[in-house]
Amino acid sequence: MRHSSRSEGVPSALFGTRPDSTARAAPGPVPLYGFQPPVGTPYGLEVTTVEDFHADHDDWPWNPPRPGRATFHYLILVTEGELQHDVDHVTHAVAPGQWLWVRPGHVQCWHAPGTARGPFILFEPEALRPDIARRLTPLTSHDAPAVLTPHPDDATWLEETARQLLDEHRALGRRPLEAHHALRCSLLEALLLRLANSPDVTEAPVAAGTTSPGGASGRRPVYERFLDALELHFRELHRVDDYARLLGCSARTLSRAARAAVGTGARQVIDQRRLLEARRLLGHTQWTARTVADHLSFTDTANFGRFFRHHTGLTPAAYAARQTTPDP
Repeated sequence: MRHSSRSEGVPSALFGTRPDSTARAAPGPVPLYGFQPPVGTPYGLEVTTVEDFHADHDDWPWNPPRPGRATFHYLILVTEGELQHDVDHVTHAVAPGQWLWVRPGHVQCWHAPGTARGPFILFEPEALRPDIARRLTPLTSHDAPAVLTPHPDDATWLEETARQLLDEHRALGRRPLEAHHALRCSLLEALLLRLANSPDVTEAPVAAGTTSPGGASGRRPVYERFLDALELHFRELHRVDDYARLLGCSARTLSRAARAAVGTGARQVIDQRRLLEARRLLGHTQWTARTVADHLSFTDTANFGRFFRHHTGLTPAAYAARQTTPDP
């Protein structure tokens, strides 16, 4: 997917090719954008500020409002003013000291620039180490709160860490690239681990008689943690064994948990999540069967076509044509 060029420090990863700002927003499926930061930005993490983003974009993408989805996380700490932003069709007003978090797959829409200022962090799920990602599943899950108010003891620390992360991101070349990236990721993980202590973030209740893979009670059920991991990794991880390893349990335990929760095996749950994403993407004219197959890590387009027709009875091309053809 092409992305318009952006000045240094401004998140080009957020949107696709810049549209004509005078054009009316066309109805249709919500587009999905992949992470593609400016040339020279290492790995799946980019840091800027809300004010830099607003200053660079003039009246786009908020005039007219253009909803979109992303394959990556972005979060904003508001330090001054107020930020209004739509997440899954709900308008949120984010006050100073609060964080806005838009997670992969959420439908989001910008409002006209206001007085908001503060650090703006974008990152792919893969920027987090697997063990840290597991600890953060209540925070990174699709249904976690869009607006977070940190614990008072953490608020100052979080802002300082965000500013350190911004400084390190802008200091590319100050130290060897691997050290630069390791430090950025460490700062990001430290920030998120502290943010997970926010009162808004709660552990999901454990059903009676449900235990963790290790047998300890009081932890989130295996199936719930599986869904969180799936939301993060369904594009690149497709086997039950992959998720069992990620969750620290056996494939048999994972499949048993899935059957108890929804009546199907874990493999079927994985396939349905991939199928859902394929349907979403094929409804948009910029996504061909080949690009969807690549995005979902199928070995080739033919393999994706067989998968899609097995589950829907239609070829990807026939499904796309049905979605883009208006009703009589």
